[in-house]
Amino acid sequence: MDIERIARWAFTAFVIIAIVMGLAVGYMAWNANNTYPLGWSNTDVHNVNGYVTLILLILGVIVGLVSITVKEVTPFLVATIALIVASISNVWEPLTSIHPLLAYWAVGILNYIVAFAAPAAVINAIKAILAMAKEK
Repeated sequence: MDIERIARWAFTAFVIIAIVMGLAVGYMAWNANNTYPLGWSNTDVHNVNGYVTLILLILGVIVGLVSITVKEVTPFLVATIALIVASISNVWEPLTSIHPLLAYWAVGILNYIVAFAAPAAVINAIKAILAMAKEK
């Protein structure tokens, strides 16, 4: 099995981990708070959220170092920017009219995917800047 295939599977697995943990921790936060605005401040939820974010940051660094090819850098950076913008916006509030848990899940999943993608994006942005600097 070549390194690109392993990297592709690792990237897919890490996104699945982010989604599953977003669902799990989002449920924990909703169960602890049960209101809107989204309250992730419960001590247990806060601790679990911190550990999950740390793990996803480390996995993002690994993916950023080995997984993204030169021709994938620009689409990856654009997608990461879109994810970051979506994660800081307040577009999830209407979901609370259906059920507050949906907003917790949406925020949890998106935050964890961003926690995974952002370090990979930073590493690849630095690689792209260094490559441009070499060309001049």
